[in-house]
Amino acid sequence: MPTFMVVATFSPETDLPQMRTVIAEELAQVKVLESEGRLAAVHISSARGAVFLEVMAEDADEALATVETLPMAKWWA
Repeated sequence: MPTFMVVATFSPETDLPQMRTVIAEELAQVKVLESEGRLAAVHISSARGAVFLEVMAEDADEALATVETLPMAKWWA
């Protein structure tokens, strides 16, 4: 299955207190996606305000659909 490197940056409108409320949900979904073989790695760069995701998918649309299942994705550009 092809691997996609997804780079997302946090939107300037990100509500940090609200984002903190979904951390446990985010971690749980990461574990689900890893167990399904859809997500290989997640790297966060606080200094850059960016998230790097290694996603396994058949095509770009499927990769995007996988990323969109993560609760924090609503704050990513």
